[in-house]
Amino acid sequence: MGKKALVIGLDGVPHGLLASMMQQGVMPFLHGIASANAFGAMEVTLPPISSVSWTSFATGEAPCHHGIFGFTDITRDHALAFPTFLDVKCPTLFDKLGQTGRRSIVINLPATYPARAFPGVLISGFVAPDLARAVFPPALLPRLQAMNYRIDVDLAAIRADPAKLYPELHATLASRRTIATTLLKEEEWDLFFLVITGTDRLHHFHFDHWADEGSDARQSFLDYYTAVDNVLQELCTSFIARSGNDEHMMMFLSDHGFTSLQQEVYCNTVLQESGYLRFLNDNPRMISHLDPAQTRAFALDPGRIYLNRTDRFARGTVLPADVPALRAEIEAVFRALTFEHQPVFQDVKRREDIYSGPCAHLAPDLVLVPHRGFDPKGAISNEIFKRGTLTGMHTHDDAFWIVASAQPFAPPRTILDCSALLTSFFTQER
Repeated sequence: MGKKALVIGLDGVPHGLLASMMQQGVMPFLHGIASANAFGAMEVTLPPISSVSWTSFATGEAPCHHGIFGFTDITRDHALAFPTFLDVKCPTLFDKLGQTGRRSIVINLPATYPARAFPGVLISGFVAPDLARAVFPPALLPRLQAMNYRIDVDLAAIRADPAKLYPELHATLASRRTIATTLLKEEEWDLFFLVITGTDRLHHFHFDHWADEGSDARQSFLDYYTAVDNVLQELCTSFIARSGNDEHMMMFLSDHGFTSLQQEVYCNTVLQESGYLRFLNDNPRMISHLDPAQTRAFALDPGRIYLNRTDRFARGTVLPADVPALRAEIEAVFRALTFEHQPVFQDVKRREDIYSGPCAHLAPDLVLVPHRGFDPKGAISNEIFKRGTLTGMHTHDDAFWIVASAQPFAPPRTILDCSALLTSFFTQER
């Protein structure tokens, strides 16, 4: 008898919100799965961003092993870089399953662009700018093009006209549903993995709709979740039918939690005003415009602080012997930062507190952990605090998991535990 697993990621869905959705009858199918099996909250790896969390789940390793610390990175010459799937430093679960002759179907998993040779089918998720390079095997591309497959919602269109958010969300979900149901029924697979990222997009733009009791906006929010629940029901029903007598597992999870956004916090402005960061001109547009000779520290999204170390950067200014004192200074600056008498950060993690592995030297020197409502940014701004157009932000806690499996298991406390649970399902003999 073989084994089959279905994994569905609901990007950015917090445990608390999902529990309320299910209790209110918005997601009756998922509620039934959760009630009959196991449902809980967990933490994710720091920083709590999709590229880091989903890569951690896909590899079963922390960032200090897989080498992805955010959607952006910086080179030894202080040039902005964008890590890709090819930069992941360790094998994924899909690769390991492939070595045992098992096939995976993976759809819309963030940080898997560009698609590479893969033991099964891969359709990359965000950030994937070119569909032609987001598909393996390439023979699948014409089929996706013919159905006008959407990698993501049109973020530019939504920013220009917020009324387009819900139509974009439903159109993208319908596109995802079509290819997922088709491949689930037609392809051979042992692991089927789909991520729905519309939930994350909804929360960023309109997490405020959730709390707007009795409004049309809140109903639109709930209607989208009901549409997601319908997709889950269709996929799970097909999965169970295809599994037949095979032992099977179903897992649902998110890559981070979410909460209401009160203020964006521009960390490079904090560093600049404190004398740690200088730019080459008076109107910098990105962090790569920093002045290496006069910069001792800078920030990247989300809340990653890097010292301009001589042992890390070609034009570094901070000697290894000076790192402890300087890091303590900067840590104190951020711990003391307040907004309207409220502390902004609940913790400041040092590199060695959270990273220990072959890629730890690439990790940020400090990671800022904000209080709920304060979103640390690495962009350039002339103000420390701003209230932008977005209403929701990520949290490292309050992610969720649901597991349906005949195998006994310990409730996962972290996203790495979820990955280990999935690996154990395929490797343990009954």
